Amino acid sequence: MPKLTVFARQSPAAAYDHPRPDRLVAGNPLRTTHEHFAAPQGDLVAGIWACEPGAWRIAFAEGKDEFFCIIEGRIRITDSDGEATEFGPGEAGVIPAGFTGTFAVLEAVRKHYVVLERAAGSGL
Repeated sequence: MPKLTVFARQSPAAAYDHPRPDRLVAGNPLRTTHEHFAAPQGDLVAGIWACEPGAWRIAFAEGKDEFFCIIEGRIRITDSDGEATEFGPGEAGVIPAGFTGTFAVLEAVRKHYVVLERAAGSGL
């Protein structure tokens, strides 16, 4: 039987990266990911993500959606039409499949995330 995932009871290893150089807008922020859950089918992951201030362009694949909730810090997401939305502690949002724009970390941030990846055009 599958077991409940309780983030507070886990200490997953950290994965570190930086935005791709061709997508950088400002800085070269270190990003830290602690993946707490990965579905056996490989289509769903969840965890805690942290990042230093900086900004980069994002382009979500068709079929990839991300729910997030800010724990601490502040971000701004600007879509390709120039509409910007800021998020701070306790605020949540969804970056939908196919979204393009800019992701800016205004203050060092930590967020809960859940990413669902489906085959593009699957309709699920």
